[in-house]
Amino acid sequence: MSDTLAPNQYITFRLGNELFAIDVASVREVLDLSPITHVPTAPPYMRGVINVRGSAIPVVDLRLKFGLPPVPETPNTRILVLELSIEGEQAVLGGVADSVHEVIELEPDQIAPPPTIAMRWRSEFIQGMAKRGEEFVILLDIAAVFACDARILVGEAEQEAAPAQSR
Repeated sequence: MSDTLAPNQYITFRLGNELFAIDVASVREVLDLSPITHVPTAPPYMRGVINVRGSAIPVVDLRLKFGLPPVPETPNTRILVLELSIEGEQAVLGGVADSVHEVIELEPDQIAPPPTIAMRWRSEFIQGMAKRGEEFVILLDIAAVFACDARILVGEAEQEAAPAQSR
């Protein structure tokens, strides 16, 4: 099966005025915002952990991760539960988005490479850009976004799940 022939499905979400999309294969589920337990000494973008069916899942504020200012939560705020392979390790984490919209299908020829200049987002995090109606959709390489955080994300969930366990 070649991905050059088959369309890919992406789930879209907003951070501020920007519309992003990630491959649906990375999304385990979308949750309403639930109580998040703060983890001391975590980076500012790390909101804490949530309990998802008995498992502690680290939660990242995607706005802060991308350098956007924080905003108050709204009834549309959602947590995307992602399952990623980062540096050969499986990681499950939540990403807080302002809102989650729909699953879209894009043909490979609808996706253009990201611009090399005047780009607000780090190019290594962007798989491409697509146009839906009058709006651009930024396709994220979500594993690349969190690659530098692999030890933090995996470690925090393990520490929260087994706080008495020593190294």
